[in-house]
Amino acid sequence: MEEKASHSINNIKPYLDKLTLGVTRLLEASPGVTEVMFVEKEPAERHAIVSWEQKNACVLPEDLKSFYLMTDGFHMTWSVKVDDHPVPLGSMTINSISRLNRLGSSSVYTLPNAPTLADLEDTDEEGGDSDQPEKPHLDSRSLIFELDPCGGNGRVCLVYKNTKPVVAPDSEIWFLDQALYWHFLTKSFTAYYRLLITNLGLPQWQYAFTSYGISPQAKVRESATACPVTSQGFTLSAGKPLSSKT
Repeated sequence: MEEKASHSINNIKPYLDKLTLGVTRLLEASPGVTEVMFVEKEPAERHAIVSWEQKNACVLPEDLKSFYLMTDGFHMTWSVKVDDHPVPLGSMTINSISRLNRLGSSSVYTLPNAPTLADLEDTDEEGGDSDQPEKPHLDSRSLIFELDPCGGNGRVCLVYKNTKPVVAPDSEIWFLDQALYWHFLTKSFTAYYRLLITNLGLPQWQYAFTSYGISPQAKVRESATACPVTSQGFTLSAGKPLSSKT
């Protein structure tokens, strides 16, 4: 799918401003924020969605399907000024339908008989919290697709946990960290998308949903580039992402 050139938010179309839940205007009005860029994407073709569903033997959730029919993926970035130089800070990404790839079966290394993600997955039930949903598995018990590569800091995934005898239509959004531990995020794509936007794509914000939290390095970076961005009660300099119970 062809992508159009990045646009500054001064030139963003009204429907795209709605797509970003108005956060583009919030960033534009915030002192210290610069280079807010949005990559405009064409809607996904219906046949591309049907082809993906046939190839992967599962049905996309309706909210994600509607999203792709409006824009084939999502990418927005913003920077802050440090000593009059722009420093990249926020990055928000949803993979296009063509990059909504399955995890688990591919090799981690380009070597003969190299282990797959499923081979390396930690099977320990971290924490043993009975209130948390059953965790996904990178083998045939689950179907897992990468929504966001998180800049190499983990992966946000669309997960179908019930695959036998056929794939159940129910799906959830989970975060797979760098140590291959799973962390539940939301029950729907819509709820995750709201989290992504309201947390402004700050580095490693998904780790706020883990037991060990955001890394000290990410906190130092946020502090060093802090600016007074506030969204629905969230202050960037506080370094505490919003949560969701949906």
